[in-house]
Amino acid sequence: MTDRTDAVLERARTAGLGAIGEKVLAGERLTRADGLALYHTDAIHVLGELANLVRERLHGDLAYFNVNQHVNYTNYCNKFCQFCSFDRLPGQEGAYCLTPEQVGEKIRAQLHEPVTEVHMVAGVWPKIPYEYYLDIVRAAKEARPEIHVKAFTMVELDQIRKVAKKPFEEVLVELREAGLGSCPGGGAEIFADRVHREGYSMKIDGNEWLDLARSVHRAGLRTNCTMLHGHIETPEERIDHLDRLRTLQDETNGFQTYIPLSFHPENNEWSHLPGPTALDELREIAIGRLMLDNIPHVKAYWIMLSIPVAQLALSWGADDVDGTVVEEHIYHDAGAETPQQVMREELVQWITEAGRIPVERDTLYNVVWSSDEVLAPVGQKAPVAALTRG
Repeated sequence: MTDRTDAVLERARTAGLGAIGEKVLAGERLTRADGLALYHTDAIHVLGELANLVRERLHGDLAYFNVNQHVNYTNYCNKFCQFCSFDRLPGQEGAYCLTPEQVGEKIRAQLHEPVTEVHMVAGVWPKIPYEYYLDIVRAAKEARPEIHVKAFTMVELDQIRKVAKKPFEEVLVELREAGLGSCPGGGAEIFADRVHREGYSMKIDGNEWLDLARSVHRAGLRTNCTMLHGHIETPEERIDHLDRLRTLQDETNGFQTYIPLSFHPENNEWSHLPGPTALDELREIAIGRLMLDNIPHVKAYWIMLSIPVAQLALSWGADDVDGTVVEEHIYHDAGAETPQQVMREELVQWITEAGRIPVERDTLYNVVWSSDEVLAPVGQKAPVAALTRG
């Protein structure tokens, strides 16, 4: 051990976290009981230090971002989640459903930027036909053939397979043929049945979400995974959620990034709840990094966290800050006050100010550019795994 890790371990012992600290330094898996101890500790600085040790073991000083854009193709939704501020019924003020042509126009509007990914998620509406989903993926690829289409949460895929009236495996083949490259991680919320009943009972439950993700991974598609925190869930329910993600990852190795999503209380049925503090958000980043030992990346999603908290999170376990985004409705409708879009140069500056080395990646973590040209000269693609240190 180095003097630095010795010092962190000594602080962990002083805080009553010595056994956990020793596991972290040895690279051993933490138990559910360990995770609960981390939720209940007042030694938040020690938690951050332990998570940072793991983060730097995996990624050194590298911090990833991408040049992407979001397209929320419809806000029609019949799930009526208590936490949601985005959903509308057709005919309501602000309701919309983009045509495939409009999706293509949004992609073409960013052709002057070096965008490598379009992130497409939306509400769920049963009257949208199956062909529509294929068409919006095709429209994105036609507008920008080289773009990576990351689209459709497990909740959306559940609706797509229902309206397709085909085996899910066949649906995934057809979506891939249309141009789907990977799937995001949203819609997981909290897997606990209690929270599902109270907050989003019309949405697929935790077991169904995991089963769909398993099928997506088996079809050869990588996905992200998430947890929505800061509402009515308990620490025990959060740990259960993380452990179930970890267990599926042991089986499929299909998750590439974990993203803790902060509940925003404005304009929804849970507006009476306070929502998480910045310290709560940092704790979630750190615990996610420590518990999810088999998921390579942890993202500090700046849209939800704010830029200063995302910068701090790069020393609390996170190694990714997402991307340029361009246009995002789901969290801004819930009160997010972050910008709708940032420039690539701003992301590079924020990461540098946080003391990390900016690395522009594509969706699958191939390196597009790095500020450290020894790692990846401009235009040279290389697997991120080959560049990690420690």
